[in-house]
Amino acid sequence: MSRYDQLQSSLVSSREKLLNHGLYEQLTSIESLHVFMKNHVFAVWDFMSLLKSLQRELTCVEVPWRPPANPSACRLINEIVLVEESDLDAGAQPSSHYELYLSAMHQAGADVSQIREFVSGIAGKGWSHSAAQELGISQAARDFISTTFEIINTGQVCRIAASFTFGREQLLPGIFERIVAELNSGAAGKLDAFLYYLQRHIEVDGGEHGVMAQRLMEELCRDSEQRWQAAEEAALQSLQARIRMWDSVADEISVLSR
Repeated sequence: MSRYDQLQSSLVSSREKLLNHGLYEQLTSIESLHVFMKNHVFAVWDFMSLLKSLQRELTCVEVPWRPPANPSACRLINEIVLVEESDLDAGAQPSSHYELYLSAMHQAGADVSQIREFVSGIAGKGWSHSAAQELGISQAARDFISTTFEIINTGQVCRIAASFTFGREQLLPGIFERIVAELNSGAAGKLDAFLYYLQRHIEVDGGEHGVMAQRLMEELCRDSEQRWQAAEEAALQSLQARIRMWDSVADEISVLSR
């Protein structure tokens, strides 16, 4: 068994908890989906932050330019960035996956004011838990982002890559897409954009980007047991943060039915 496969095996329990989380059974209405989306969009945003931190570490984004230390890792992350940051929407127009999600929220009637105010408010200032709290961001989203930025701020590229690889959006199970499709059938197509987003992620994450992320991990950790151990710790940390977020969102949705 390769070291990458060993790492995957160590995460099976946490991944199963996410894929079989009771949250999905609670998504029985557009209103419950709105609660999910207004929280989940922060995970979509901070996924992009993980991505750009990897690009910053593995490529040269400064002037004067200098050659990357690891050309293979540089190419892999640049190819991933191309799609994640400038994919094509349903109308064949360039769009980041974050912006695809915002469009889906807008079409579905979910509140986008919090995430827009948050992203605008931290421009040029950086992330801070207190600033997010002042903006009224949910505890679930604040704690999740805090975990991500703890990993980013270590500056350890193997940890950042592990969080990116194992905490990504492929953690949404196939049943989630079926739930959204069923809700859409009674919502006059208000979830068309969200279904496109989900289908695009299944296609990208389950295909070429999943393979690229694995190659990136293997390129960065190689035969260093210390790096693989650090990667495993970060991956588990990210999965546990996602579980806690799902728990909190499930609690918030349960209030709707009281």
